[in-house]
Amino acid sequence: MAKIKLITSREIINAKGDPTLETAVVLTDGAIGIASVPSGTSVGKYEALELRDNDPKRYSGKGVLNAISNVEKIISPLLVGMEANNQQDIDKKLIQIDGTKNKSKYGANAILSVSISVAKAAARSMSLPLFLYLREYIKSSTTTLKIPTPLFNILNGGKHGEGNLDFQEFLVIPATSKKYSESLELGLNVYYSLKKILQTNNLPPLLGLEGGFSPKLASNVDALLLIKQAIEQSNLRVGFDMFIGLDCAADNFFDDGKYKLKDRSTVFSAKELVSFYTTINNDYHLLYLEDGLSQDDWEGWQELSNMMTQQTIIVGDDLIATNPFRLQEAIAKKAVTGVIIKPNQIGTVMEALAVSEMARQAGLKIIVSHRSGETNDDFIADFAVAASSDYVKFGAPARGERVAKYNRLLQIESQLKSLQAK
Repeated sequence: MAKIKLITSREIINAKGDPTLETAVVLTDGAIGIASVPSGTSVGKYEALELRDNDPKRYSGKGVLNAISNVEKIISPLLVGMEANNQQDIDKKLIQIDGTKNKSKYGANAILSVSISVAKAAARSMSLPLFLYLREYIKSSTTTLKIPTPLFNILNGGKHGEGNLDFQEFLVIPATSKKYSESLELGLNVYYSLKKILQTNNLPPLLGLEGGFSPKLASNVDALLLIKQAIEQSNLRVGFDMFIGLDCAADNFFDDGKYKLKDRSTVFSAKELVSFYTTINNDYHLLYLEDGLSQDDWEGWQELSNMMTQQTIIVGDDLIATNPFRLQEAIAKKAVTGVIIKPNQIGTVMEALAVSEMARQAGLKIIVSHRSGETNDDFIADFAVAASSDYVKFGAPARGERVAKYNRLLQIESQLKSLQAK
């Protein structure tokens, strides 16, 4: 197998206008893998560290020149000469040389950019689609290759919006029985329908960070009503053809043990907030509820799971942060029935795959997710297919950095069809 010959990195701009890294790995047979890493806006405290320069003279302190230096001057000399298809050894080396629990020495952004680039280069060297190459590292033989069901974030609130709503993502979810290309079309139809409804109601269709609309509304429930109307006006049935989901990102409206929503004048206790979610569920039949409570409110999470798991997938993102120790605690406490997987929360490809497998063994739904500060890199689409995830979150079906992922899934759907025909 070809060996790593050269690793270089440079500073590029992501979808939020912030710098990030683009790293290239060159192999001895000429194969090249290039990867750029995303960054989050709503960042959980248990995530691996994204290294920034903190130099106020450049990009308001958000430059990544130190991370680039770590790639080229520290990481590269240690990996050059290693077999590129030894992803486990390479990622293990990356973890060891950093030596911290959260990749804070050299930066998870630096480390992940190398980890992904190596995987891409190795796949190219072996003339394999990336998802098939990554699949070699999945131990479970009982899972089948499939295209995950997309969760379309068509209305953005919280830190992803205009400060308009408390909940961060209002999602529409096609029925899992539909093939991916059909699901994408249905998601776009509802997206168009919502835009028309906003215009009819004299609500400017402003866009949030993930391409969803970000209208000024009086309450979070008002947003759910608009989405329900958009589904129905697309000639789809809520709860049959298309479902509704929420990523609440509750840490953004949590303070001093209480939750503050614009839906009422007084604050919510955890128990009252769970009751509010059950009321919403009665009216809108939520299929999916992510980060409904603060990342350290374990008692609240257990209450939520006890109340709603019969009808709704209760999903941890900030709660777990793609961290195996946090996931183990969530499993032990029966706090979730689904988990978000974000490679940049943990820092290497192999660690992210391992957390996915750990979740699968526990019977949890797996949701592979992008970040708000995305690039046009479509690695996450191949990763999701390789991991046999149940769902993917790539934002709205609009904007280049989002549709790059959706379009890659269309390509993989076609490739899988060809493989199955052989």
